Amino acid sequence: MKKFLVSLIILYTACTSARGQADDEIRPASLGISFFLNDFETARRIRTTSLSAVLRDNKWTKLNNQTPGLAVNYYQGLKKHIDVAATLAACFVNYPFPDKTFSDDGFLLEGDVSAHFKMTSERYILQPFLSLGVGAYRYRVYYGGFIPFGLGLKINLFNEADIIIQSQYRVPVNQANGAYHFYNSLGVAGVIGKKKIKEVAPPPPVPAVEPPKDSDGDGITDDKDKCPSVPGVAKYDGCPVPDTDKDGINDDNDKCPTVPGLAKYEGCPVPDTDKDGINDEDDKCPTVSGVARYEGCPVPDTDKDGVNDEEDKCPTVPGIASLQGCPEVSEEVTKTVKYAAQNVYFATASTKLLSKSFAPLDQVVKILKDNPALKLKIDGHTDNVGADDYNMNLSEGRAASVKNYMVSKGIDPERLESEGFGETKPIADNKTAAGRQQNRRVEMNVFY
Repeated sequence: MKKFLVSLIILYTACTSARGQADDEIRPASLGISFFLNDFETARRIRTTSLSAVLRDNKWTKLNNQTPGLAVNYYQGLKKHIDVAATLAACFVNYPFPDKTFSDDGFLLEGDVSAHFKMTSERYILQPFLSLGVGAYRYRVYYGGFIPFGLGLKINLFNEADIIIQSQYRVPVNQANGAYHFYNSLGVAGVIGKKKIKEVAPPPPVPAVEPPKDSDGDGITDDKDKCPSVPGVAKYDGCPVPDTDKDGINDDNDKCPTVPGLAKYEGCPVPDTDKDGINDEDDKCPTVSGVARYEGCPVPDTDKDGVNDEEDKCPTVPGIASLQGCPEVSEEVTKTVKYAAQNVYFATASTKLLSKSFAPLDQVVKILKDNPALKLKIDGHTDNVGADDYNMNLSEGRAASVKNYMVSKGIDPERLESEGFGETKPIADNKTAAGRQQNRRVEMNVFY
């Protein structure tokens, strides 16, 4: 066995035809005929026992017990090591369906298309290959599909014909309507297409020796001039002084040769001194980093409290960062406003302020006049006696009366807010007279 393998290798490497010298090593179109034997029994034995058992016990079906047939074949090379093969095969056989029996032989027609994966190209005489494809068959009134795979050997004869030896194992797609079997074939094929002949370009003519030229007249001959049609300088091998950044200023005079710029800045871009992304020509604060919406200047801080105007809720009044730029309301002011709120009185079931409310309210007016940035929120509340709508309107009216009083004392209404809550926010139990009295109230809060 070893001697046989060595002989095959020597024959494989030595037997190279002249075909590779004249074509591109892709198989031309070929048409052939082959004799084949369908072997159903060996496939059955392998599936009921095992391949090793069949090999060990030499249970291969004898040739005279296999079904003969004829096939026509078509071959065409796709690539150097891949051919496509189409086969149409016919024979008479008693096809062994799994669940059907027949009393006599029937006509079996099988067709498949396979790819042949060759170990060698067309330049070799011996061309072993593996095959894999798809196929279909018709037997009597039954149809089915199968997957053929196997191996083979193609022998090149004088570049015009081939001998093809092949064995396939055919696996039915639907095992309930098909049978596993071997397809063993021997055939010949002849070339029907023309080989692609490689065209060898004639050698270029030997150029005539001419004296060196200087086409652009810059004193540098064309054979040494990298820009022979454009006058240049020796420093740049006959080319003009380059302008790498294409800004119209040549590199010898450009302080920023790789960045487009202006002659005004010796070939450099307009500078950005403060590195804020806004060039100095458009920056109103060129030495201080700023933002585009303020034309290159920083966000302003009008009240100089260290909180810029965009984050400052009181941009015109100095404040503290913890209160978002607003000043802190003093404890004294808070107490005075709270005292005034607790001493606001109205006529019964009315929005009319009683005169004893004026003095404490005047104290709040004075605070607002002394602190022009300060604002006031006035809330009106009632007890739960009476209808909800009535109480809501009463609380709104009373809060508005306090606001109107302060407006009459010269306070800008834009600094005042009033709102009524009716009986919705009690602070005491409405079941007692004392609780209801506490719930009938006005609350005032100052803020910036």
